[in-house]
Amino acid sequence: MDVKEILKHVDHTLLTQTATWAEIRQICDDAVKYGTASVCIPPAYVKQVKEYVKDQMQVCTVIGFPNGYMTTATKEFETKDALANGADEIDMVINIGWAKDGRFDAIEEEIRTLKKACGSKILKVIIETCLLTDEEKIKICEAVTAAGADYIKTSTGFSKAGATFEDIKLFSEHIGPNVKMKAAGGISSLDDAEKFLSLGADRLGTSRIVKIVKQEEATGY
Repeated sequence: MDVKEILKHVDHTLLTQTATWAEIRQICDDAVKYGTASVCIPPAYVKQVKEYVKDQMQVCTVIGFPNGYMTTATKEFETKDALANGADEIDMVINIGWAKDGRFDAIEEEIRTLKKACGSKILKVIIETCLLTDEEKIKICEAVTAAGADYIKTSTGFSKAGATFEDIKLFSEHIGPNVKMKAAGGISSLDDAEKFLSLGADRLGTSRIVKIVKQEEATGY
């Protein structure tokens, strides 16, 4: 697969707690230069980033991040605030404790609430696969589908593991036709990125792919 094609599916991401404006601005510049799908940044930077990139790049941010155990009302407020500041895409984290309690109806209702807030804007649902059983993942696939979300996403990148090929395969077997897939967390090579896309992922959440491409350009490879 052509590198430019891979980059079109990348949400170029910087979500570290120490991220400075200079670092955020750099990933925005790189995202525009290399033609990524979006730039994914902390909510506090959304307004500044939108003013900086204008219409050159989709701006994605995270809600209930990274633990997901905020109240639905808090997540709804965060979502509306991010959208008011110019966010084009929202990546929300589910309440993982609810999944462990078998409260998939509550998860579905929360997703539905945030999708209503998003309207035509894209909503991606982070389920933190490394903390779930396959049975729980399947139930959440069903909840994400029923609630009308646009994407199901593997991971925050802040827990004990990230995206796996097996999870993308599992998603593909249990989501509805209205739901796309985003693999995120630990994607560290062009080969892995290509494989995730070949398995059906539509987006890749990663900070490394653009860095790899930049290094290849710098070294002449």
